[in-house]
Amino acid sequence: MSETRTDTARVAAAFPRSMKTVGVLLITLSSVTPASSIFIVVPGVVEQAGSGALWSFVIAAIASLFTAYVYAELSSAFPLTGGEYAIVGRTLGKLAGFIVFGVNLVVLVLNISVVALGLGNYLGAILRGSSLVTDALGCVVFTTLCAILNVRTNALITGAFLLLELLALVVVTVLGFLHPARGWLAPLTHPVMLGGGGHLIPASFGAIALASSVAVFAFYGYGNAVYLGEETHEAPRHVARAVMLALVISVVSQTLPLAAMLRGGADLASLFGSDTMFSEFVRQRGGPALGTAINLAVALAIVNANIAVVVLVARMLFSSGRDEVWAAPVNRFLTRVHPRFGSPWAATLITGLLAGALCFVPLNLLLVMTGTAIVVVYAALCIAVIVGRHTGATAHARYRMPLFPLPPLLALIVLAYVIYTNALDPTVGQKSLIATVIIIVASVTYYLAILRRRGEWVLREPDA
Repeated sequence: MSETRTDTARVAAAFPRSMKTVGVLLITLSSVTPASSIFIVVPGVVEQAGSGALWSFVIAAIASLFTAYVYAELSSAFPLTGGEYAIVGRTLGKLAGFIVFGVNLVVLVLNISVVALGLGNYLGAILRGSSLVTDALGCVVFTTLCAILNVRTNALITGAFLLLELLALVVVTVLGFLHPARGWLAPLTHPVMLGGGGHLIPASFGAIALASSVAVFAFYGYGNAVYLGEETHEAPRHVARAVMLALVISVVSQTLPLAAMLRGGADLASLFGSDTMFSEFVRQRGGPALGTAINLAVALAIVNANIAVVVLVARMLFSSGRDEVWAAPVNRFLTRVHPRFGSPWAATLITGLLAGALCFVPLNLLLVMTGTAIVVVYAALCIAVIVGRHTGATAHARYRMPLFPLPPLLALIVLAYVIYTNALDPTVGQKSLIATVIIIVASVTYYLAILRRRGEWVLREPDA
C-alpha cells in the first residue's frame, strides 16, 4: 500500500497548471457540443412541444443556471481532477462519493460510445457505404490518441473544431432570420405542436413542461470544467468562471438556432414530423450543398465532443487510481503520466478501450442506461453545496453563489420533476430509472465489499 501511495504522489505532482479560463472553457464547451445537441437532442424537444420548445428551453436555461451556481461554488472549493465524486466524498461522505463515482463513470464512458455511434448518421449522409460501428470505432481511436496529447494542445484542437461547430449554428440562425415565415414572437405567444393526422394544434403547458425535462440535457456538460482543476492556474477562480461562461454560451448558441428555425421554417408540420428537422430546414433554405456541409460540421462536432469527454473521463480514472479504488497494479497503471505531454496516458487508453468495446452494444440500450443517471449526480451536488455551507466544508470557496440556498433547492425541485416524468414513461424513462438503480446498487456493493473492508478509503489531494 505504501508503495502505491508513493507512486501516486510522484505522478500526481506531474500535472502542469498550464491553463486559465479560456483553455478550460474550450474543452468544457466542446464536451457540451452545442451543434450536436441542436441536431440530435433538440429535435426530441421539438417533437414533444413543437414551437413551444422555445419556452421549454427558457425553463431549462433557468433550471440549468441553478445547477451552474452549484457547480461553480463547489468547483471553487474543490477543483480536483476527480470531479463530482471528489466533491461529494468530501462533503457528504465516502459512500455518497463512491456512488457518484460509479454513476458518473458509467454515464460518461457510455456517452463516448453513444456520441461515436451518432457519428454514423451524419457520415452516412456524406460517405456512401460507411458502417455505423466502424465509424464509431474510428472516432474512438482518433479521439483517444488526441486526448493523450498535452491538455493545452487539446484545448487548441477542440477550440478549432468548436469554431467550425459554432459557425454551423450561425448559418442555421442566419437562414432562419433572413427568410422569416412568421413573426418574431409567434413561437412564444402562439406555440403550436404536431397533433393527430399531421395537423398543427396549440401546444399545451403540459407538453412544454414535459419537454423542458429533456431540454435540460441539451445544456449538460457545463460543469465538466471541474475535471481540469488540477491543470488550471488559480483554479478556484478560473474553473468557476469557466462553468458560468460555458452555460451562457451553451444556452445562447442553442436557443438562437432553435428560434431561427421556428421563425423561418416554411412548413412547420413537415419539419416537426421529420427525424432530421434541422438538416431538412437547412436543405430547404440553403440547398443540398449547404445541407451536406452542415452534416460535415455536425460530424466534426461529434468528434470534438468525444475528444473533450475522453480527456475528462481519463482525469476521473486517474483520480480513482490515486485514491486507490482498484487493485494495486491497476492503481499504479492508471496514475501513469506521460513524461512529455503531462497527460494521464494510461487512464486515457483505458477510457478508449472501454468506450470502443461499448460501440458493439445496441444504441437503444446505451441510451436507456444513461437517461436519468445524471440526475443522481446533479441531486448529490445540490445537497453537497447545502451541507458544505452548513458544516463549513466549503467555507474556503473563492466563489459564493447569490441567493443561497434558493438555487440548489429550486434545482432539486426541477430534478424531482425530471424523475417524475421519467417514471411515467414506460418506453424509456422507467427502464432508465431501473438501470440507474442497478448502477447505484453495484457501486454500494463494491464500496462495502472492497473499499470498506480494506480500511478507511482515503480521498487524496493533488500533492498527497
